[in-house]
Amino acid sequence: MQVIIVGCGKVGRNLAEQLQAEDIDITLVDVIADKIDDLCENIDAMGIVGNGASINTLMEAGVDTADILIAVTASDELNLLCCLIAQKANHCQTIARVRNPIYEKEIGFIKERLGVTMIINPEFAAAQEISRLLRFPSAIKIDTFARGRVELLKFKVLPEFKLDGMSVSQISDAFRSDILVCAIESRDNVSIPGGDHIIHGGNQVIHDGDMVSILASPLNAAAFFRKIGLKTNQVKNCIIVGGGTISYYLAHALLDMKIDVKIIEQNKNRCEHLSELLPDATIINGDGTNRSLLLEEGLSESESFVTLTNLDEENVFLALFAKSISDAKLVAKVNRLEFDDVIDSLDIGSVIYPKNITADYILQYVRATQNSIGSNVETLYHILDGNAEALEFAIREESAVTYIPLAELNLRKNLLVGCLNRNGRIRIPRGQDMIQVGDTVIIVTTHKGLRDITDIL
Repeated sequence: MQVIIVGCGKVGRNLAEQLQAEDIDITLVDVIADKIDDLCENIDAMGIVGNGASINTLMEAGVDTADILIAVTASDELNLLCCLIAQKANHCQTIARVRNPIYEKEIGFIKERLGVTMIINPEFAAAQEISRLLRFPSAIKIDTFARGRVELLKFKVLPEFKLDGMSVSQISDAFRSDILVCAIESRDNVSIPGGDHIIHGGNQVIHDGDMVSILASPLNAAAFFRKIGLKTNQVKNCIIVGGGTISYYLAHALLDMKIDVKIIEQNKNRCEHLSELLPDATIINGDGTNRSLLLEEGLSESESFVTLTNLDEENVFLALFAKSISDAKLVAKVNRLEFDDVIDSLDIGSVIYPKNITADYILQYVRATQNSIGSNVETLYHILDGNAEALEFAIREESAVTYIPLAELNLRKNLLVGCLNRNGRIRIPRGQDMIQVGDTVIIVTTHKGLRDITDIL
């Protein structure tokens, strides 16, 4: 497969690094030669210096034989123009990053009339992820499958949960909850409980301080969390620092959820604009890093605090400050990916990486395009700090894995068949369950690059 990436900023770089592991021929296009040279030193790709909206530049990049063109420059209009020219030159698949809220209601027109295959909006996707976390504040991370019918939730094991020393199989028995523990992160180890625990019972032990990920329907997840003593109600109010695009999308979503929203933004003109767009939100013109202002606006009593400034350092520092004076659900946005392990060690709650969200969406589409007959990759997330993947496959025809009990399949190690979705009914599978045509199947694994359901063997 041949893929052209126009734009070598943070998203383009992250995407190129991800696609490199997919056995894909990558061509990079950017107007800045240094960006091309720097990226081509680290990954196996061809670089073209030029304007991605120029037909001559795209022809030099091989658009006439490319399978997919992905435009992720800083300009929405340039991205759309690149896709339009590529589509006219070759009828190849095209993906555009479009961020401006003004285009949000025009996506249908853009896709249908301009021929853009897929529109990615990192800010909107990040806001959706944050809103899920504020709906279920006990989780550190929530990924959704089967159109919201299944969730992958990560939480930290605390002493009051009384889970210390319990094995994976004991948890299901003790709490009589239809959930599946599918990943355990300790200080020294990251593991996916072997698929054998579906049949024989898992013997991996959980300890206080571990990060545990479970698969379940939203109702079953909530029931389990209530049993171990975690809050399951959504927050009642939220303070957001920074009034950018993510803040707009997030505030809109939270207001729809009947959550009180307060936005602190330093730019007066932006405050006036937000006041017009969000009449039900409280917009405060002030410095969100000012300790006195935060206390005056009720940070110590707030149920959630989200930091969305343009500076990673500010976002992390503000979250640490909030942690020291309140019990609020904390969410911090971080753009730079290089220090994610350091940030995770600070234990500031949930950290959102918009660049990762964008790359996962695009990679999911690329993976699905590579195999669209037997089974499709419907959903894909990188989890466990990028050490594993959670994928949802749609089963379109019979294969070596269908109509055979899971206990009899020779599955790969470090791979878990986590959930079956059959006609909207969600089931945590046991050894005698079988994958059938028409199902969607959720797989959690440390093996990267799965494209077809038969790759689980």
